[in-house]
Amino acid sequence: MSYTFNNKRYITRGIEATIPTEIILLLWSLIDNMKVTEKDYLQVFKLSVDTENGYIKQNITHTQERPPYEANCIAYFNKQVTAKIFVIDDISHNTMLLAEEY
Repeated sequence: MSYTFNNKRYITRGIEATIPTEIILLLWSLIDNMKVTEKDYLQVFKLSVDTENGYIKQNITHTQERPPYEANCIAYFNKQVTAKIFVIDDISHNTMLLAEEY
């Protein structure tokens, strides 16, 4: 079964409290713009912080299990975050949550 992630979108309190809005919007956009034939119901994002030439950058690795998919993104934000985030499509709605809230 292919999932569309085109349903109502929700974020948990953990996401709201710890993830900047710009990053939340980027993660939804990364799902929307995936170049795959099929999306898994579970999208996984690993966020880490790195320094390059004196600039602090936000690294984002986006994966899904079936079919296998991985994409990497580097962004520059005022606030960087280290976190693991899940986005779940359960057909009626889409939910973004921290891994520890699962």
